[in-house]
This record gives sequence, C-alpha cells and structure tokens, in this order.
Amino acid sequence: MELLDDTVVPESAHKAKREAREFAESEIEPVAAQYYRSGEYPLDVLEAGMDANIVAQDIGEAYGGRGFSLEELLAVAEELFRADAGIGLTLMLASFGAEILEDHGSEEQKETYLKPVANNDQITGLAVSEPDGGSDLAGMSTTADRVGDSYVINGEKYWIGNGVEADWVTLYAKTDDDESNRYGNYSIFIVPTDTDGYDAEHIPEKMAMRASKQAHITLTDCQIPVENRIGPEGAGFYMLAEFFNHGRVIVGGHGLGLGAAAIEEAWSFVHDREAFGRTLDAFQSVQHSLSEMRMEFEAARALNWRAARAVANNDQPGFWGALAKTKSTEMATMCAENGMQLHGGRSVLNDRRIARVFRDSRIPVIYEGANEIQRNLIYSQTPT
Repeated sequence: MELLDDTVVPESAHKAKREAREFAESEIEPVAAQYYRSGEYPLDVLEAGMDANIVAQDIGEAYGGRGFSLEELLAVAEELFRADAGIGLTLMLASFGAEILEDHGSEEQKETYLKPVANNDQITGLAVSEPDGGSDLAGMSTTADRVGDSYVINGEKYWIGNGVEADWVTLYAKTDDDESNRYGNYSIFIVPTDTDGYDAEHIPEKMAMRASKQAHITLTDCQIPVENRIGPEGAGFYMLAEFFNHGRVIVGGHGLGLGAAAIEEAWSFVHDREAFGRTLDAFQSVQHSLSEMRMEFEAARALNWRAARAVANNDQPGFWGALAKTKSTEMATMCAENGMQLHGGRSVLNDRRIARVFRDSRIPVIYEGANEIQRNLIYSQTPT
C-alpha cells in the first residue's frame, strides 16, 4: 500500500523525500519499537541522520546546510513520522528554532551559532512554552531584564525539545510590560545551555513519542550579553508567529505520517485476520471504516500540500498553516482510533504498532499551538 506517493509533491522535493524514506526504512523502522519501550534518546539514529545529511538541512547553504524549502521539509516529515513519531521528532528538533536565527540574526550570530548546527557539530532547541501556558504567546512570564550590556533571565520553560541535550536554545522572554502593547513585550535570545543559572531536566515518562526528549528548564539570574538578542527588542512575538506559520505546515506532515501508519496497520490486519469463516475485510462495516480513513487522509494530504505552497509564497500563511496543522493532525487521531477498533482486543498490546501510533497521534494536536487555538486563527484570518 503506497499512501505517501509523490504525485502531489513538487519535483523539487522528490530527492529529499526519497532520501528520507530510504533512511526511515533502514535506520528508524528496525529500532522504533525498541526505543518506544526503553524511552531512551536515540542518539545513534540521530547521528546516522546527520551522516545521511537529512538533519538540520533547513539551514541555508551559506551557513553549511542544504537550504531545504518548506516543501522539502514537509516531504521529509511525512516519511519520518510514518516510520516512528518519537524518533522522527528527535531528528527534526535538532535544528528547531534555527530558522529564526537565520532569518533575523546578525552575521556574527550566524557564524557562531548557526554554522555548527548546520554542520551537525551542535544541536539546538526552541524554548517558548512554560509550566502554566503554551499557546498564549503574549502571556509568557519568563523575563529578560536589561542590565547594562547584558540581559538577566529568570523564569521557567516547559516541554522544551532538546532542553537538556542542546548546546544552545532560542529562548522567548518578556522584555517589557506595556499593557497597551501586549504583542510588543517579548524578545528572542540565544542562550547557551552551559550558561550559569540555566538548569534543565528531562520530563519523565511520557505516554507517547517516548524516543523524543522534552525538558523542564529553570532560569535563575541567567546572564547573557546583549549581543545574544536576535533582532530588535520587542519583536519576538512577530518573529515567532512567522516561524510557527511554517512550522504548522510541517506538523501537518507529522499528522500525515501518523495517519499513513495507522491505515497501513489497519489494512494489513483486517486482510490477515479471520472471523466467522472469512477475513475481516469481507465485512461491509470494516470496508466503510477503511474508506472513511482513506478519504480523510487524502483530503488532509491535499490540503496540507496546498498549504505548503501558499505559506512558502507568503500567501495568507497564518490561515493556511492553521488549516493544515488542524486537519492533518485530527485526521491522524481519527485513523489511529479506527485502527485500534479494527484490531479489537489486540490493539491494547504494547508490542503492536497501532498502539504506538494511537498514543503518538494524540501529541501533534497539542504542540505548535493547540488545535483550539488554530480554529481561532482560521476564523480570524479567513479571507473575506
């Protein structure tokens, strides 16, 4: 069964897609179940991805990357997440937030921090969410106070990918408290993880995407030079909103990969399993369930690839990014739930791929802005 065919993928992304599929089949699929059980960080797979030149390649060629386009990143995402969401997320988070630095940072910052990530000598992370909030970007409480030629950062960040493993993080913090300018109160900073006052620990025992590590970061009088601010003070919210428009298309790819995995597992199971003297696929109710899954998958994929073109062309990117993320991730949860139902009692066994996909599919509907927030964006940004 070929669900992630390249007929809707622009030719410019075919090579990246092919490379990602070959890597996923040889390096991710054989160890996915093992890493899900252990919950360990898949360092060996990450290093293999670096050697295969598919990690951190969103960074431009001028700084050592391959300059993957948004469509190439989407093609990679759906292939990696079809193989395993946890490992796929680890590979894609290795450069998460670096695009903000490339788009808005100084040449000195890019030379110092961006090049080592593109060359796979370092990894990074994006520190935005906090223990008491994630979707309200204008409601974060971590502060960065200007003191002479430095900023002193205090606060907490939560659910931060690579918060422990990263060499530096792109951190979002409050630099002003002007109630009349709620969206202009935030700035973005480069924070090396060996800075005094930076402390991170893994969030323990997630139910899903267990091969991906998230951290709880505590910042206590964490002092960084003014030169580590990315772009102008007060521009952080707008830079982050722009970044998430692109990111939500890629998260849509996460949903597409998971949806494809769920359909594959369900299709295989019902054609092999017998009941009442015939295989399950002979029952009309089973056929209807699989038909619904396929219809939703194809609709989501068509929308996601249309959104990728629109966002890449800066054509109402907030609207299209929100549409793609919401539709594709909710399709994945539906397909995974239906797949569980078709598997019957065997679906609850931990060694079943469908059980892993079911758990993993619950996560992308939350991250990069919960889907309730996406619906707000879809309504407020609908062209009229």
